[in-house]
Amino acid sequence: MSLILEIADSIAEIDAYQWDALVGDMPLLSHAFLSALESSKSVGKGAGWQPYPMLVREDGALVGAMPLYVKSHSYGEYVFDWSWAEAYERSGLNYYPKLLAAIPFTPITSARLLANSVEIQTLMIAAISETILKHQLSSAHVIFPNDDSAAALLKAGWMQRHGVQFRWENNNFSDFDDFLKVLSHDKRKKIRQERKKVDAAGVVCKQIKGADITPAEWDFFYQCYENTYLEHRSTPYLTPAFFKNIGLNMPQNILLIIAYIDDVPVASALNIYHKTTLYGRYWGALRYVPNLHFELCYYQAQEFCIAEKIQYFEGGAQGEHKLARGFKPRATCSFHKIAHPDFAAAIDGFLIKEAQGVAAYTTELEERAPFKVR
Repeated sequence: MSLILEIADSIAEIDAYQWDALVGDMPLLSHAFLSALESSKSVGKGAGWQPYPMLVREDGALVGAMPLYVKSHSYGEYVFDWSWAEAYERSGLNYYPKLLAAIPFTPITSARLLANSVEIQTLMIAAISETILKHQLSSAHVIFPNDDSAAALLKAGWMQRHGVQFRWENNNFSDFDDFLKVLSHDKRKKIRQERKKVDAAGVVCKQIKGADITPAEWDFFYQCYENTYLEHRSTPYLTPAFFKNIGLNMPQNILLIIAYIDDVPVASALNIYHKTTLYGRYWGALRYVPNLHFELCYYQAQEFCIAEKIQYFEGGAQGEHKLARGFKPRATCSFHKIAHPDFAAAIDGFLIKEAQGVAAYTTELEERAPFKVR
């Protein structure tokens, strides 16, 4: 096998068909999604996310790839290493730039080493270590890898960091009431009360698949998305052009839910989905309505999964309130390669202690499961 490894400057340089052949059915890692981030300038020059995709070719054919970025900050990652950066700064060292394998702004578990061969995976992992040394980077990080990518990184001796997220599973429910039957009485009662209050407020929710979303509905969604950041005195990561781009180029993967009161839109939530999984992504409201967040971000999405026979609903990072709405904790991980030996040793010790805390937290969450005791 004669393999050639190269680094591209942009996903636009890569043939979409060959890239997607490696990705498989994962819309958030698709060429359309990643190129939308670049073309909309949500990532790229000035954004702190410089595309650095790693490619492996055999006889001109793409046989391996990694979604890599050179980062000049740690925003939009959801695996927090700010304390590591501060420690570097106190020691007079530069933590940035660093190398990151990730889907920007997207805490979703999926493949990071896009290859069907262990040899190609091993080649890419070794190339990352060489890149750190060649460009004098502080570190490399692979966040939210799937089991296959994680196993290769663990074998290569990278430090592993543990985390936890929340996922809902559709156990072939016939409808929403069928789902509620598996919950304990108090949780079932609470959800019904929340939905009744939303209904009593005059809220009507509309589920819109990507091909049917109008320009005006995209504009309204962005108002909601932007308002979420403004309320937290922050700046949105993603531009209006990004959302319009994915609406045009991957409509089969998009679900927009809009809430109306008296035919006036007041809130919206955007989800990305494929055959087996729905990913809850963004939400916002222009008017406060009690419990509307739960209705729009969870109950409507669960109903959609049941209707479309989608097995999983990934709720994303944070949010213990998801537990009471039928979500279960699930393990996530990230992997880290630190160039400085003293910092590598210190961070390794930190991760061992942190893992114990994550394990205890996960056990506590499992004990608080909202399901009926059988």
